[in-house]
Amino acid sequence: MSPTTLSAGLEHGHVTFLGAGPGDPGLLTLRAVEALANADVLVAEHEVLDVVRTHAREGVAVVHTDPDPSSDPVPGTGTPQLTVVDGTSATVGAPAVRDAAHLVMEAARGGRRVVRAVSGDPGLDTDAAAEMLACAAAGVPFEVVPGIATAVGVPAYAGVPLRDAQGTDVRFVDARTASDRCWTEVGASDGTVVVSTTLDSVAAAAGELVSAGRKPDTPMTVTIAGTTTRQRTWTATLGTVAQTLKQAKVLPSPDGHRPVIAVVGERSAAAQREQLSWFESKPLFGWKVLVPRTKEQAASLSDQLRSYGAVPHEVPTIAVEPPRTPQQMERAVKGLVTGRYEWIAFTSVNAVKAVREKFEEYGLDARAFAGIKVAAVGEQTAKALIAFGVKPDLVPSGEQSAAGLLEDWPPYDPVFDPIDRVFLPRADIATETLVAGLIELGWEVDDVTAYRTVRASPPPAETREAIKGGGFDAVLFTSSSTVRNLVGIAGKPHNVTVIACIGPATAKTAEEHGLRVDVMSPEPSVHKLAEALADFGARRRAAALEAGEPVTRPSERRAGARRRRSTST
Repeated sequence: MSPTTLSAGLEHGHVTFLGAGPGDPGLLTLRAVEALANADVLVAEHEVLDVVRTHAREGVAVVHTDPDPSSDPVPGTGTPQLTVVDGTSATVGAPAVRDAAHLVMEAARGGRRVVRAVSGDPGLDTDAAAEMLACAAAGVPFEVVPGIATAVGVPAYAGVPLRDAQGTDVRFVDARTASDRCWTEVGASDGTVVVSTTLDSVAAAAGELVSAGRKPDTPMTVTIAGTTTRQRTWTATLGTVAQTLKQAKVLPSPDGHRPVIAVVGERSAAAQREQLSWFESKPLFGWKVLVPRTKEQAASLSDQLRSYGAVPHEVPTIAVEPPRTPQQMERAVKGLVTGRYEWIAFTSVNAVKAVREKFEEYGLDARAFAGIKVAAVGEQTAKALIAFGVKPDLVPSGEQSAAGLLEDWPPYDPVFDPIDRVFLPRADIATETLVAGLIELGWEVDDVTAYRTVRASPPPAETREAIKGGGFDAVLFTSSSTVRNLVGIAGKPHNVTVIACIGPATAKTAEEHGLRVDVMSPEPSVHKLAEALADFGARRRAAALEAGEPVTRPSERRAGARRRRSTST
């Protein structure tokens, strides 16, 4: 059957061949994110599934590929197969395993928008090229969204520029498919060679280059898990790389099939890596940091930690429930609408959520705040109000706390304030500092329980074991209750874990639970707390380098050594 005949008999959709880059989710292009958001079917390599799936719309049929283990155990060299993760169509869902090109074509029938995501750049992927040809032969329209090629992105993250001021020639070699002629050509060149290989084959690739004419003392860098927070880079020469990896205890390894990028060349900047290694030298690089908050509460804090190279892990320690008697809250919201209050003060995101939910229950929206002054404590609380359509009139100019709010709160003035009452929706366990301060300023306060905080359910067993067994490098405690609740639901953090507290009261509670406090925030702010932890990590890294020791994470240290050191100071 000719392509024209086949095309006439099908209702074709559209296929986007998309490069997901080398691993860092932040390297997806804007066009890639747009294509993912509009996809009906997502066909992704297993290695990039987590990178691209985040941007896919709800209800998309998701399929991931794996190399055929019976044909070749090395990732990227076997015939791609597809395993259904979840699907909304019988066409995609049966059978569970399909040839990639066939499934991409079949998914495009009936007008579906298919995104085929591959590692790196699709133009360098032989399987993607074959699938493009199949689409062209069948008359299926397709487009290509380029991605950052792994062989280019990984050296950039390793601090290894591929060209110098003299315009060094750069050659790219896939050691898994390279011919003898290819090795001979790159061996005869004096330019930079970027080799895509695997951990257990990198020494063999180095040997091929030496046999082809490269000097054994030619500088070489080897990077695994490039552009991710698991990235590690070793500097060696062609002649010493096998010994370097052996001394680093990464070879021999049952995980030797892991892909690596090796950069070889006299001017490949291997000697400059100490100055150019911007990614691996981040202050908290690779640190697993426990954040005892919900994902919603921890969003901006987790983003900040990632900017320092950390891997945040959110664990809720409290759960929010409605008040046992809702009548007080109902009366207060009705009073808000009828003009009973001059001010409403929000001290948490949960308070905003509680009032918003009550508004929606009564069919109200942000317009009900007209004529009422609104105060908010904290950046996240203010953002929650703005998302509701309300811009706060008062946010503390200094300390983001009840005390900071009282510093800026105006005293009641019967001349300028027609109403003397404040609505304060809060948690059932809130302190009385704000209420007492407002009364002292001449205001009447309706202190209303808007929600109750209860201890959250324990996290998964794997997380509990990591907490108690030293699997986390640090934990951020943002209040005394987070200390008590985390210990209560998951156990006490291991002695090697760095303990960071938001203030003296939280630190005291941590010490009462037998924890050694390593970091204290200079201000009661979660972002200042993250900054303080990053400063701690930077000092720790600098001390290791100055002593000529390898830079390790706290979880990589022996518990006994850490304990002896901490007791001697």
